[in-house]
Amino acid sequence: MAGFKVRALSAVVLVAILGTALFFGGYYLWALMLLSSLVGFFEFLRAMREPSERDNMKPDILEAVGYAGVAALYVILLVVKPGNDLIVVFYALVLLLIALMIVYVLQFPRFPTSKMMQVFFGVIYVGIMLSFVYLTRMADEGLKLVWLIFIASWICDTCAYLTGMLFGKHKLTPRLSPKKSVEGAIGGVAGAAAVGFLYGVIISLGDAAWVSAVICAAGAVISQFGDLTASAIKRNHDIKDYGKLIPGHGGILDRFDSVIITAPIVFILAQVFI
Repeated sequence: MAGFKVRALSAVVLVAILGTALFFGGYYLWALMLLSSLVGFFEFLRAMREPSERDNMKPDILEAVGYAGVAALYVILLVVKPGNDLIVVFYALVLLLIALMIVYVLQFPRFPTSKMMQVFFGVIYVGIMLSFVYLTRMADEGLKLVWLIFIASWICDTCAYLTGMLFGKHKLTPRLSPKKSVEGAIGGVAGAAAVGFLYGVIISLGDAAWVSAVICAAGAVISQFGDLTASAIKRNHDIKDYGKLIPGHGGILDRFDSVIITAPIVFILAQVFI
């Protein structure tokens, strides 16, 4: 019971902080997403290390370049004009890769090739993909659109859990996550679509509520792969949680594993349909 109370209280605090930042947007959300991305990047790099090295908080030079890349990404998003941000982000990614290659060569043979690839992947996986929460909020109709990310991810997760508990019989990924079922996955998508439809009706999003339902359904499908990807990484590296920042939930990557992959999808589909 005590564990449930801690988890519930943490969830309330998290929703309050995130909800306030999403509502006001601007510098508030920018700062929260920057901090979340840096912490999430730290959690990812820590998971990639050997167990004996995970207590070492000091980043090596390749990791330091990665942290600088995440910070630079958010500075770019803050200063460039809307519409040009994705192009500039692409250029920044190319420059980041070049910087990592230079360090890799100058430090050779200190780092294996896989280390350079891990850092580059981590910047994309955590920094860039999570930044789409900010990009969605700052887009046209962003105050309405950004909530679709969390309907597609967190509502899907809740509905999938409840449906799986009640009706789950067929394992979705038995070797990766034995508790997840096909019925739960379908229930999660259906629940997200239904809530998305109701949300679209309430706020008059786009020409019809079906737009919101379609975006949430597509996002819900993708969100489950984000959840499972994070689980697969943890299993491969023999860790239970990415961190302990959020009591009862784990780290940033534990709580935002589905949001990370859902945010870009919702952003893209919103550009197409709305």
